[in-house]
Amino acid sequence: MPYMLISTQIRLESGPTNVGDEFSDPAVMSYLGARKTTILGNNFSEYHVDDPPRLVLDKLEKIGFHVVSLTGVGQTLVWCLHKEKE
Repeated sequence: MPYMLISTQIRLESGPTNVGDEFSDPAVMSYLGARKTTILGNNFSEYHVDDPPRLVLDKLEKIGFHVVSLTGVGQTLVWCLHKEKE
């Protein structure tokens, strides 16, 4: 899986950070220390970490991901990252 999205609420830029969905690479989620949660009323799961986005981005860079884009969507910041296939 070469692409990844991470996000956080602007008011919560110190964490937590959403790092994936139910189809995310389990090895990457484990490396980040993410926990899988399903919010009541949602029919999908998400992975979250307590770390702020800056620390998550640093960790992902160490395993080969780089930022492709960053955007604001309402009160949410979203980063798109890419990792070259090995």
